[in-house]
Amino acid sequence: MNFENISKKQLFKESQIMKIHYITGICALFVVAIHILMRVIMPYNMSLEYENVVMNYHNIFYAILLEIILVLIAIHGFNGLRIILIELRQNTAWEKSMTILTIIGMISIIAYGTRTIIIGNGLEI
Repeated sequence: MNFENISKKQLFKESQIMKIHYITGICALFVVAIHILMRVIMPYNMSLEYENVVMNYHNIFYAILLEIILVLIAIHGFNGLRIILIELRQNTAWEKSMTILTIIGMISIIAYGTRTIIIGNGLEI
């Protein structure tokens, strides 16, 4: 790879993206740990009953926790996918198109997941 043709702006941009990737990964570990701890409060089979699942969505703290997990995992996962796809072909047009496609996918997943959390909470869209 010819590093002389890559501007400092591009290297800085990619390093910032990787920092976001690392931070979302570490934050996701902590938030998912909190989610798991909340699940062990009651027996596993009881936590899967319909009434308990609906009750979880009506708990605003838990709904916010689910939203945070959704956003962190979506950002982390789609950025990881973007990195893998960029490694397949290395040219500017491919990189830009993969970045745009993964951002569209990430926004779509977050929007649909947020919709599900809002509907589960009993609010109207």
